[in-house]
Amino acid sequence: MIYALIAAALVILDQVVKYLVMTNIAFGEHVPFIPYILELTYVENTGAAFSIFSDHTWALALVSLAMSLVLALALWKNFFRHPFGKLALTLLLAGAFGNFIDRAFRGYVVDMFNVLFMHFAVFNVADICVVVGGIAAGAYYLLLWDKLEGRHDSADAEG
Repeated sequence: MIYALIAAALVILDQVVKYLVMTNIAFGEHVPFIPYILELTYVENTGAAFSIFSDHTWALALVSLAMSLVLALALWKNFFRHPFGKLALTLLLAGAFGNFIDRAFRGYVVDMFNVLFMHFAVFNVADICVVVGGIAAGAYYLLLWDKLEGRHDSADAEG
């Protein structure tokens, strides 16, 4: 239940930030946020990361919806039993669903965070959730799965 509340709170945060950007910053305009580090830039992305597949918004929306359903099911079925693993799935779910909302109802994803100290894609709260959740889930599965989930390979059980 707590993970559903966290996911809902992150989706709401994502949508509120996007709404505030759309209503307060003109399309393509830049607003200082953290000097020399980050500015807010209103961008509409019809694609995925770095605008790839930009002509396939509805396909990306379906992928986002499918991933949201799979992640919600994984949480419900306790795919990861440890809270760290569940939080990783929660972040992935929030990010996938936040961007799904944009694709399904706007036809594009609203991005706003523009890093100033290096050349990088403009991104949003949902993207942050996907990246942090993906790294956390990968690290959990690769490094902690056996230790925290109590599962062992058959070779480990024999030896």
